[in-house]
Amino acid sequence: MPLFDLPEDQLRAYRPDVREPADFDAFWTSTIDQARETPMRVDRQPGPVDLAQVVLEDVTFPGFDGHPIKAWLAYPRGADAPLPCVVEINGYGGGRGLALERILWATAGYAHLYVDSRGQGITWGNGGATADPVGHAPAAPGVMTRGISDPHDYYYRRLYTDAVRGVDAARSLPEVDAARVVFVGGSQGGGVSLAVAGMVPDLAGCVADVPFLCHFERAIDITDEYPYQELVTYLKTTRLPRDAVLDTLQYFDGVNHAKRAHAPALMSVALLDAVCPPSTCFAAFNWYGERSGQSDKTMEVYGYNGHEGGQAHQQERQLEFVRRVTA
Repeated sequence: MPLFDLPEDQLRAYRPDVREPADFDAFWTSTIDQARETPMRVDRQPGPVDLAQVVLEDVTFPGFDGHPIKAWLAYPRGADAPLPCVVEINGYGGGRGLALERILWATAGYAHLYVDSRGQGITWGNGGATADPVGHAPAAPGVMTRGISDPHDYYYRRLYTDAVRGVDAARSLPEVDAARVVFVGGSQGGGVSLAVAGMVPDLAGCVADVPFLCHFERAIDITDEYPYQELVTYLKTTRLPRDAVLDTLQYFDGVNHAKRAHAPALMSVALLDAVCPPSTCFAAFNWYGERSGQSDKTMEVYGYNGHEGGQAHQQERQLEFVRRVTA
């Protein structure tokens, strides 16, 4: 695929006027406060395999509306002090996978809570284990249009809240230093990471690679790739006006959450990425920390990659970043 979005110099200056509801902060404050009315109790069970250097546990914690959310917990065996912690969530359509897939951060000396994505896990990878018990009106295949007629019912209200509660769960663990928690994600997980950074003001860091869920208004107009095409399919089939979905999506736009973030950030973008177009990623990056004055942010650019982004090259950058912000 040739370069299809703005040139890099224009991307670095791209700060679009993304629509934002007047009650954005009230909406999310109420949502998170309501979720936290359920006491945080983390159920911890032994993981499925026994490793010499890493402890693996199968955990469950209360997410949105107290719904049980599954996660893998990993940490170095024999650690004698509370550890910095990485909380992570997967990309679109995937689940928490197998416990053995989630040991990198523990081998680097961190506690690691890998949060499952409710109702996902069948599109790729090794599956998920968390149901989404909430019903919804007819929607396009996937989760992008579930409950989209009302922001209170929209799928991502539940997922974003689950992620915030994942931070709460990690901080409740005796193995974790609550002041040194970083949220990490790529693609869908990158968009969720930006949302968490916007709603949890005392994170130690935010890592958002090739982030999805940013600048919806532009994404649905310039790419024909899924998952954004789920929104187009919904509009095509229902013949609803464009604003019928954008009025809901503005509460979930990673740009609006990024503006409110306080934590240092590491982001990445791939200039041949048609799944999460570069301009949508740069929109979030260029607005990141605008309301808080946070200027500690880095964007790694992979000029000739698609949605795979930097892969292991970016993992090296992640390790460097997390080591710095949790030192």
